[in-house]
Order: sequence, then structure tokens, then C-alpha cells
Amino acid sequence: GLRMCTGLCSSSLSLSSAEISADRSMRLGFIASGRGTREPRAHAMPLFQDSRQPSALEFHTELLRSMNRSRSVSGSLQRRHTVKEAKDMKNKLGLFRRRNESPGDNAACRSERVTKSLKPTPEEALKWGESFEKLLIHKYGLAAFRAFLRTEFSEENLEFWLACEDYKKIKSHSKMVSKAKKIFTEYIAIQSCKEVNLDSYTREHTKDNLHNINRDCFDLAQKRIYGLMEKDSYPRFLRSELYLDLINQKKCCPTL
Repeated sequence: GLRMCTGLCSSSLSLSSAEISADRSMRLGFIASGRGTREPRAHAMPLFQDSRQPSALEFHTELLRSMNRSRSVSGSLQRRHTVKEAKDMKNKLGLFRRRNESPGDNAACRSERVTKSLKPTPEEALKWGESFEKLLIHKYGLAAFRAFLRTEFSEENLEFWLACEDYKKIKSHSKMVSKAKKIFTEYIAIQSCKEVNLDSYTREHTKDNLHNINRDCFDLAQKRIYGLMEKDSYPRFLRSELYLDLINQKKCCPTL
């Protein structure tokens, strides 16, 4: 009876072990087939690169940093959007201004109107041929003569003469001293940037006048340059196309 009982117990134990092994094998096969596990979800980059469990203080600190990074990105995008809108609005306003501007409102048209208003009649231009003085006292005549001298690369003669005229109008002695030195350095000194054609006596005489500066320091030099322009440049100006076009211009008669 004891042997029978021992055999039954051992058989029951062996069955239990077989069942357990079979159950375990079934579970392992189920897992290996992939039906018993869920695929991991795709997550963004974790807040913590470290695998250990962070403390509460570390967690909140990293969370605040991530929020600040997202705000900075959104702020930069917002600033870019604002700058783009400002540029677009500026371009639209410029286009609107150009459309509403009449052709006569720009600087070129205004200067052209002023030039036409100062342009002399043929009768006025003919008077310039009577004397060199009449040419210089007329504003348009002075401008025309300067333009002619520029084509001959002798504009410095007229500029020196005009600088002397302005010098005589100065009332302050200190300003007169600085102006006299500037005129001498710019026009009379040897190898100056705008040196005028003067003889050695006139040049030395003007240089000596700078020791006692007064209103008449440049009278002799100015007289020499005036005579040079009157005898040389002025006759060529009267034969130039610039002057001939002025005296031969046709008057525009209004149509009835």
C-alpha cells in the first residue's frame, strides 16, 4: 500500500512538472512570435539623458529649460514674421508714393523748371558779347561761362576770381585771416591743387600781403586772372556752340 501511494505521488508530481514545462514553452513561443508584446511608441528626445531616476528638483529645472527653448524658438519665428511684414508694408508705401507722385515733383524736373526760368532770351544773351563784365553779372551767363571753362580744364580761374569777390565781403577780421590763408593755399601756392597761372612777381607780392592781411590782399592777383580770362577764354566762349545756341534759339510762338 505504501509503494502504491508513493508511485501515485511521484506520477502526479511528474505530471505537474510536465504541465509546467509545457505552459512555459507555450508562453515563450507566444512571446517570440511577437503577439504577446506591444511595439514601443516613438517618443521625442527625453528630458534626461541619464538613465537614473531624476529627483523632483532636477525634473522641474529641466522642464523649465525646455519651455524656455520652445519660447525662444517661437519668439524668433514671430520676430521674423514681424520684420517681413514691416518690409512688405514699406515696399507698399513706397510704391503708393511713387504712383501718387506727379512727374513734375521730382528734383530733376524742379531744377529744369528753374533753369528754364533763368534761361535768357536771345536779346539778353547778345548783351554778353558787349563786355566780359556783363557776362559775369548775369547768373545764367556766369553759369554758362563756368560750364565752358570746365570743357577747357581752366575752371580754377573763375573759381579764384569768385573766391576773391567773396573775400572782400567778409567783415570779421578773424574770418578774413582764415579765408586769406585758404585762398592762397588753394590757388596761389606753387603746386597747389587749383593753382592759377600767375607771374612770379604777382605771386610773391600776394604772399607778402599775408603778413598784413586786409581787404586788398588779392587785388593784384585777381586783376591778373580777370585780364587772362577776358583776353583768352572770353573770346573763345563767344565763338562756342554753347553761346551760339543761346543767341540763335527760336522763340516758341503760341498757336491760335
